[in-house]
Amino acid sequence: MISLFCLSPEELASFAEQMRRILYIWLLVWLGVGFPRPALLVAATTAATNAAIPIPAKARIHAVSDPKATSAFIPDPGVVRKLVDRGLLALSGKTNTTAAWKVWVQPTDVVGFKVISAPGTLTGTRPAVVEALVESLIQSGHPAMRIVIWDRQARDLKTAGFQELAHRLGVRCVATTDVGWDGNQFYEADVLGKLVFGDLEFGKGDRFAVGRRSHVSKLLTQEVTRIIPVTPILTHHSGGIYGHLLSLAFGSVDNMYRFEIDPNRTEESVPELCALDDLMPKVAFGVTDALVGQVRGDDKARLHDTIALNELRFSSDLVALDVTSMADVAGARKAYPIEGEKPMRTELFFNAELLELGIANTNRIEVLRVP
Repeated sequence: MISLFCLSPEELASFAEQMRRILYIWLLVWLGVGFPRPALLVAATTAATNAAIPIPAKARIHAVSDPKATSAFIPDPGVVRKLVDRGLLALSGKTNTTAAWKVWVQPTDVVGFKVISAPGTLTGTRPAVVEALVESLIQSGHPAMRIVIWDRQARDLKTAGFQELAHRLGVRCVATTDVGWDGNQFYEADVLGKLVFGDLEFGKGDRFAVGRRSHVSKLLTQEVTRIIPVTPILTHHSGGIYGHLLSLAFGSVDNMYRFEIDPNRTEESVPELCALDDLMPKVAFGVTDALVGQVRGDDKARLHDTIALNELRFSSDLVALDVTSMADVAGARKAYPIEGEKPMRTELFFNAELLELGIANTNRIEVLRVP
């Protein structure tokens, strides 16, 4: 331990300034994310806080809905396309979709639509939503050859129908595990993970080797310049919601199974993974496929745990989109409770807010219903 008495006056002043900043950050967290606070603390700090701390910015979500968007949980492509166009106009503030796409995408961009394909077409990202988005982008003049539908595994993309969809639209369908991993771009953590076939460092040591690094896919480091996640409402055993953040993090790097074992690891690592230069900074906006949602059972298609919202949500804030999906799930669970069911974990999203990836506090999330 360093004694403060051994520090020079300049070093002591620097130490005091660092402590002041740390305490200030924790005060923001304490006051800003809606945690319970002692009444005395509130009374003593309210006036000073209102004067010193700027009003937090709000996250805006544009929600478009139509009760005819699905029938027996199957999307109607024509209705979905209209929802997509309405959402793009609302999010961009433009009067036509061609102008809307130019807000986020340049002609030279390679646009990657990130999907969740492993659960299949019933509970995963619905191809009808991705088809409407890709068609709209192509019709705006963007070259089809510069559009990619992507996820982690090729077999999942094929089973969910995305390979066939990509072939029909003239775009690419790519699995990050097939493209390979960039040895120069990685996330390193103390948590050790047993390397499996396909990981960059697999086979370079003994067969029981473990690794601390998760390398980013070459698809993101060398090709895709703009990412648009399209994510359904799904629960997740360690992350609460298998939404935009988990999907982006786990689909983009190798040696990632180590982060799913323990919820505490998930909540810490996922925001840090998303903060990598080739992930969240490349996101144009996100789309929550809220046509149908699963409120229990993770990616298992169980009709008794299904809600039909017939809605799409658009926002540049992926954290806010995930928190809104979690609120839907919590509301549905409350209506049909199960004795002993644990509350959904939210730490992941507040950690993401601390890293300035988005807004997790529902009091600062505004859902705008698009007419």
